[in-house]
Amino acid sequence: MAQDPLFILILLACLAVVIVLMLGLGGFAKGSGWAKDNSNKLMRYRIAAQFIAVLLILAYVALKQTGG
Repeated sequence: MAQDPLFILILLACLAVVIVLMLGLGGFAKGSGWAKDNSNKLMRYRIAAQFIAVLLILAYVALKQTGG
């Protein structure tokens, strides 16, 4: 499983979601002007990264069920 390139791509996509989420939460915790300027943009990036991660997971499951 660790040798599968699609699985590694899924792990990277999930890591990207976590990183963007932590950046957003860190900005909210500081309450600085940076968070005010970038919170909406980070939310969009997180949603896009989650969408990609979910699509990759669904593709992985579909390929494993068909023997791919």
